Amino acid sequence: MTERHFPAGTCDTHMHIYDSHYAVAPTALLQPPDATIDDYRQVQADLGLQRVVVVQPTTYGFDNSCTLDAVAELGAGARAIVVVDDLVADVELERLTRLGGRGARFHMLPGGAVPWEMMQAVAERIASFGWHIQLQMNGRDLIDRLEALMALPTPVVIDHVGRYMPPVQPADERFQVLLRLLDTGRCWVKLSAPYESATDATHQYLAVTRLVHTLVEHAPQRMLWATNWPHPGQASPPSLADLRRMAFDWMPDDAVRQRVLVDNPAELYQFESITAS
Repeated sequence: MTERHFPAGTCDTHMHIYDSHYAVAPTALLQPPDATIDDYRQVQADLGLQRVVVVQPTTYGFDNSCTLDAVAELGAGARAIVVVDDLVADVELERLTRLGGRGARFHMLPGGAVPWEMMQAVAERIASFGWHIQLQMNGRDLIDRLEALMALPTPVVIDHVGRYMPPVQPADERFQVLLRLLDTGRCWVKLSAPYESATDATHQYLAVTRLVHTLVEHAPQRMLWATNWPHPGQASPPSLADLRRMAFDWMPDDAVRQRVLVDNPAELYQFESITAS
């Protein structure tokens, strides 16, 4: 079977770099082995990826050094999602923006560094810099946070297909609130890491795939895709071949793949336009 290729300009919108040279945060619950820039460049080469968003892992808390150093080394095709609190100064946000920062991460699961109570204030601080809030939580609790999220002055990016633990059916009201968020035009969803919702030794994740298909059909202009490399905390992560297969299963249409893999992240993360060769 002929190998299927991602379009030019494909962006991996969620991955992490781990390096034991950087200090681990006191709040960290996860300390994965080193996953270096050279390791990730091999992933890029094998999958045919040109752009990347390096996401600050919970391992390093508020110290964004590892993430920012990775973005600097990866170059113009890289952006960062960082962790800041409500005391961050404008001069620091200006610096972070120059270094590739485009969003503030809220990891609302054990090990996260910033609490719910700070989200509104952080959003108000970052809004003028063109940033967004990146949110990871159990999607089953999203219904309780809907009003607060819709009131934020920034876009919101929801990680990992909503990370419903365990998955719900598309008709479930707890999933329907995610569609309501998408309908505001200020929400994006990352199609990534189905294993954060459901275990599957075959890496098919059918329950999560049903949610993905619903999201892609409902709002392809608000979907993003990511590898979540190096799959922190996963004893048996999907292979690169699995990631490629899932991406094409989730987005079988060429035009949709172009939009989700290239055009949407170019808009959100402010990449230059690219001409397909």
